[in-house]
Amino acid sequence: MRAPIGSFEDACPAAERLELLTAPVAAAVREGWGGFPAEQIIHVDTDPEIADTAAFVEHHGSELLNCSANCVVVAGKRGGEVTLAACLVLSHSRVDVNGVVRRHLDARKVRFGSMDTAVGDTGMEYGGITPVGLPAGWPLLIDPAVVDQEWVLIGSGSRRGKLIMPGKALAALPGAVVVAGLGIGG
Repeated sequence: MRAPIGSFEDACPAAERLELLTAPVAAAVREGWGGFPAEQIIHVDTDPEIADTAAFVEHHGSELLNCSANCVVVAGKRGGEVTLAACLVLSHSRVDVNGVVRRHLDARKVRFGSMDTAVGDTGMEYGGITPVGLPAGWPLLIDPAVVDQEWVLIGSGSRRGKLIMPGKALAALPGAVVVAGLGIGG
């Protein structure tokens, strides 16, 4: 199978690669969401040593920077209450944590989630966090530029491999809210 973007040597429907996905991602792919057919979620097997965006696009082509997205975990705090959420922006952007995210979460202070929190609460590997299979109840804030992409390259829950899917499929994920101005720069 040929991936809809990039020039990956090893692409296959993610539903046929559940063993390469972390448990929460595999469960989400198996169950599906928002009426998107499972065959529209593609897994590309990649080297975990080049999972970080800069190394990945250097190896697989700089054109992927415009259609790949990064998912980061944030922790919003108001009083003694902490709200964990995930934010998804195109890879050439950064998340407006202190403005848009803080206001959306109605938090006094927002910071990026610690590695222990991100890994422990999601069941995913650091450097492979994906919006697919996030914990129930977590808000998923998505920049409109991600949803507008025909195809988006995202993490697969582990450093080995990536997922490719329509941008609109990401907006249909549980807890997803499209938030204008989330991604800045780029």
